[in-house]
Amino acid sequence: MNIAITGATGQLGRLVVQQFLAGRTDAKLIALVRSPAKASGLGIEVREADYARPETLSKALAGVEQLLLISSSELGQRATQHRNVIAAAKAAGVKHIVYTSLLHADRSPLSLAAEHLDTEAALKASGLNYTILRNGWYTENYTGSIPAALAAGTFIGSAGHGRIASAARADYAAAALAVLSTAGHEGKTYELAGDAAWTLAELAAEVSRQTRRDIPYADLPEAEYAKALAGFGLPEALAAAIASWDVGAGQGALFDDGRRLSALIGRATTPMAETVRLALKG
Repeated sequence: MNIAITGATGQLGRLVVQQFLAGRTDAKLIALVRSPAKASGLGIEVREADYARPETLSKALAGVEQLLLISSSELGQRATQHRNVIAAAKAAGVKHIVYTSLLHADRSPLSLAAEHLDTEAALKASGLNYTILRNGWYTENYTGSIPAALAAGTFIGSAGHGRIASAARADYAAAALAVLSTAGHEGKTYELAGDAAWTLAELAAEVSRQTRRDIPYADLPEAEYAKALAGFGLPEALAAAIASWDVGAGQGALFDDGRRLSALIGRATTPMAETVRLALKG
């Protein structure tokens, strides 16, 4: 069986490739990437595929039976880009698309939800077999801020007491592989999140424990947090979006206790403390 993966050089995509090579031997994995020159070290066949250039997609999907469509990172353009891929997949005879969506996309207050819902609708209307993986937050989304927190002596955010049921990227990669390699997932939508939820104050406490420093959590108003993020060099629009997502987390947008992720991967999800440990290790 030929399985293709879009965004194979991205943070999630690379983990899927690594886990595939470490465990699967009865299928062929094909990397679909915008810049093939950057994917020469993946260890699998590489094909050019640009979400925004439909002319590259038909050739890239030739002979592919299953497709892991990892959502684009280009906010505001993703709905069109994903529809391009779905149309090309249908024309190429792809039998099954697995798509990485957003946790509780149908009721999420996060601005990210709209484009994911558009893609989900396009998949359902395509007539193709599909599986929707509604991924929760990666723990790394927050542990990436640890260096700045250590430098400032404070962990900042706008999530209040919201509980975040995150998991490591590697856990979500394992779930994608599980769906691609086992039967019975067609037509299913899975809400995927970590087994244990935590608050940003608890994250700051864990960073403090592991570094033996006092790194408190400071909960900021949304506008103030966005201003701080922009001060770190983020584009203003992105800083505002991230701050709004934190507010959404405070409203429960990133919480789920269904444990579907651990059920799919056959083990407990990676504890937040372990991802913190790896982040501090560098």
